[in-house]
Amino acid sequence: MTKPYFEDDYVTLYHGDCLEVTEWIKADVLVTDPPYGISWESKITSYRKNSPKIQSVIDPIANDDNTQARDLALSLWGERPAIVFGSWRMPRPELTRHRLIWHKKGQNPGPANLPFMTQDEEIYILGQGFLSTSPPMRSVIETNENRAVEVGKIGHPTPKPVGLMELLIGRCPPGVIADPFAGSGATLLAARNLGRKAIGVELEAKYCELIAKRLSQQVFSFEGLE
Repeated sequence: MTKPYFEDDYVTLYHGDCLEVTEWIKADVLVTDPPYGISWESKITSYRKNSPKIQSVIDPIANDDNTQARDLALSLWGERPAIVFGSWRMPRPELTRHRLIWHKKGQNPGPANLPFMTQDEEIYILGQGFLSTSPPMRSVIETNENRAVEVGKIGHPTPKPVGLMELLIGRCPPGVIADPFAGSGATLLAARNLGRKAIGVELEAKYCELIAKRLSQQVFSFEGLE
């Protein structure tokens, strides 16, 4: 059995490849931000790339050449409930039942002289058992945090807002939350904030260390949501 990288009363984090470190499969609900398969590159301008603080968060995302990592993990998960982030540029997961939109309202204006700029990401809902309410939750979710500031502050190139993850997990069926692509640790932090147990796996050691530090600092974030 793999030894956890970090563990407390709510969260267990493993360092490794989620296709090999498979403890997460025992969980009940999947909430994850996998590689999108778009060969992501930082949009940070060249003069800022020379900053040591910025340099640490503009490295390429591992396994982001295609959706294979995402799809293999989902094949292990099966037809159980899942929330999975992604991009419209690539095919959605096969078992997608619904699609939400994360509107990054606080994103910087972006480069000049372009006809359009993407300011949203897709969130795919798979499986059943999610909370129903009247009225239902709307499909567009806005957050207001400055995305560029969050990258530098957290130390990860694509961190998700903890408040956003709390909102999504709040719609999930009961049970343990799994995140096989733990990244900045937002899913794990949100689950713990809501009093839910979570199991995470992260491939890169530097992000395991980041997650462990965030969890050890008892980070609770409810900012950025409308």
